[in-house]
Amino acid sequence: MEGSPRIKILGIVGSPRIGGNTEILVNETLKAAADEGATTELVRLHGKEIKPCDGCRSCRKTKECWINDDFKPVFDKMVEADGIIIGSPVYFSSATPQVKAIIDRAGYLSIAKGRVFENKVGGALVVARRAGHNFTLAELLFFFLHQGMIIPGSSYWNVAFGREPGGVLKDEEGLETARNFGRKMVWIIKRIKGLG
Repeated sequence: MEGSPRIKILGIVGSPRIGGNTEILVNETLKAAADEGATTELVRLHGKEIKPCDGCRSCRKTKECWINDDFKPVFDKMVEADGIIIGSPVYFSSATPQVKAIIDRAGYLSIAKGRVFENKVGGALVVARRAGHNFTLAELLFFFLHQGMIIPGSSYWNVAFGREPGGVLKDEEGLETARNFGRKMVWIIKRIKGLG
């Protein structure tokens, strides 16, 4: 997706399914952000090996995570971005294990590197069949808050409903909430950078 090189928004899809409802929702947000002039990128955690944090705290000394897997390229993209979106389906009222591994390790490493996410703009998108949205949304928002990031609001909570492939496309309110969130992200980033 093309746009102004001055603003970059990264969308991370934490679903183990390619093209699933979470990816659809994140893409809707990124399209809205691109329409406002942002350059966007989608990263799928599907097919990537992201091991859980083992709490060793060696990153505090080395400024790197010792675990050898696919985490570092994703983390580097997070650092480069002005805005970060993390999308997850609900698994037993929680984010997926892939998302949990990313936020745990990125959070620790960010602190070790001097809080590299501080004052970036970010937020979460959550999809579920019926329930568990708010628990998962809160879980992810705690990551952004802990990292000192700025979280825009939208026209509703950033949640949508869908179970079967493409089901989220029937939730027009959820889709519009996601789009509005993308627009708000760009609006805030432009003001932070003195562009708007």
